[in-house]
Amino acid sequence: MLIKLLRNALGSVVVFVDWVSRSKVTQRSPADQSRVQSAMSGLSLYQFRACPFCVKTRRAIHDLDVDIELRDINKDPKHREELEQGGGRVKVPCLRIEDNDEVSWMYESNEIIAYLNQRASA
Repeated sequence: MLIKLLRNALGSVVVFVDWVSRSKVTQRSPADQSRVQSAMSGLSLYQFRACPFCVKTRRAIHDLDVDIELRDINKDPKHREELEQGGGRVKVPCLRIEDNDEVSWMYESNEIIAYLNQRASA
């Protein structure tokens, strides 16, 4: 109980620090922004609010100025079940990639961020 309370408090601090220190989003022409947003279609991020690795990943998404569906596994048991069934384990962050009717799952924040940057620049 005490550990959970401490983890939630520290998580709230991490979220607050992220919020106050966010950088400006990437500036693109409307055509480029549309192209990048199109490249991000079919992606959703399984995460929860106070996870530091999820904060890091959401920050990268913010910096890229793209909309990716966020699925909070603590707030919606359906998302948690989807993650466990599809990805094989309950670990966040996890990027669900749907491409050409095939679904793959990517764990590890650094890999997710690199993938998003690569997809945005393609």
